[in-house]
Amino acid sequence: MRPIPAAVLAAFCSLAGLSAAASDWILERSELTYTVTHPLHTVRGSSRQARGKGICDAAGCRFLVAAPVKSFDSGDSNRDLHMLEATRGGKFPVVSVRGTLKRLPERADKAFEAEVSVEFAGRTAVYPRVRFEIVETSSATARVHGVLPCGLKEYEIKPPSLLWIPIRDHIPVSVDTFWRLQETPTAAKPPN
Repeated sequence: MRPIPAAVLAAFCSLAGLSAAASDWILERSELTYTVTHPLHTVRGSSRQARGKGICDAAGCRFLVAAPVKSFDSGDSNRDLHMLEATRGGKFPVVSVRGTLKRLPERADKAFEAEVSVEFAGRTAVYPRVRFEIVETSSATARVHGVLPCGLKEYEIKPPSLLWIPIRDHIPVSVDTFWRLQETPTAAKPPN
């Protein structure tokens, strides 16, 4: 399970006609949802506490999004506490996502790919081609949706078990994000 926060303001530069000029984007709101599959049931946990920022310029876009691991809620507090233990959430309380996009989409309705690196549970995994879709846009906002193809092995997390049967390694994270163009872009350096 990997909450991952969100990502992808890269496409927004072209949406606002800013592919050559510098622009800053702020993550206004988001919903990140992981899905855990076990032979007996499927569990989803969501967080709406991610924060993020991105910078776009002529070279492309860079973004950073972060969320507290403890902010994911599956509807069962015991399961959520076990998730925190399994993912080493006490020692590594934040999951962060860094992404880059070099080629900006030409149209607002076009899907695009970004390279995404996720730091979670004390490990980092790189996903070179994560597909995102711009669901809706205006001159100063954009809603972006995508799915991060995460797995427990990438973060050296032992799969938790129920009745001695471990959960599936593949834990996709659905990312639904709403971005807002910052009025005064600074774009001095990429977010860290």
